[in-house]
Amino acid sequence: MPGRPGGSNDPSADGEGRDHLTILYRGPLASCDYDCPYCPFAKRRDSPEQLSRDRAALERFTAWVAGRDHPVSVLFTPWGEGLVRSWYRRAMVELSHLPHVRRVAIQTNLSCRSGWLAEADLDTLALWVTYHPGQVTHERFLARCRDLVAHGVRFSVGVVGLPEHLGHARRIRADLPAEVYVWVNAAEGAAYTDDEAADWTAIDPLFQHSRTPHRSAGLPCRTGDSVISVDGDGTVRRCHFVPAVLGNLYEGTFRPRATACPAAICDCHIGYVHLEATGLYDVFAGGVLERIPAR
Repeated sequence: MPGRPGGSNDPSADGEGRDHLTILYRGPLASCDYDCPYCPFAKRRDSPEQLSRDRAALERFTAWVAGRDHPVSVLFTPWGEGLVRSWYRRAMVELSHLPHVRRVAIQTNLSCRSGWLAEADLDTLALWVTYHPGQVTHERFLARCRDLVAHGVRFSVGVVGLPEHLGHARRIRADLPAEVYVWVNAAEGAAYTDDEAADWTAIDPLFQHSRTPHRSAGLPCRTGDSVISVDGDGTVRRCHFVPAVLGNLYEGTFRPRATACPAAICDCHIGYVHLEATGLYDVFAGGVLERIPAR
């Protein structure tokens, strides 16, 4: 698939320069169509008023991105499932066609049909897909992944590293093409023996980065500078895990500034991937936001 400048074939698609701003966007949406026992937002329902507020917030954010005159990349990280909502699908398509948007990606359970992707620029759009074995059959999930492959969609697939997921993870790894990266997130609070870690590493060679939290206090991190977290009101924080407010996107009160991480540890991939000490920008060059390693 030919790539345009800044597209999926461009190794600088996740470049660090101050002219390129990467945004982790999380609006008010908190509802999901799955009821995973390890997720606090399982089967939560947003009211019509809440959904309307989320839609308006997303449309405002999309318009802001469209108005930039510098490179922007966006990862949508909703608490709930975004792609079952038309406004997230539309935002993904619209942003994918903007010449200054280098990447637009979203975390999703892939429960939504994929026909909408035909309207997107697939050199720019990508998906971070999580497989929840207790919510969807292997056959149904695999068919949707194969549909993405057939249509040339960039995506990664992953699971939470719970003991009951191991067999499912092995099976999905075996059934997907080798070029599809299958990642494993360490379960929150879990401690893995070396033998247990070896089982997960056989599926995801990069599992060691998730196995234990990363010490981050005082270490250089791109968040707050070339990477920021933005909520539905435009409030800017350095990342989803540090509550201090840095300004507001729409009021023009945020100024990028490189500072060391103030948190003791970082245990989530969307946080520690931006820590300079991890070296993960090299590991995932061209695919930081969608969690696809460089080949």
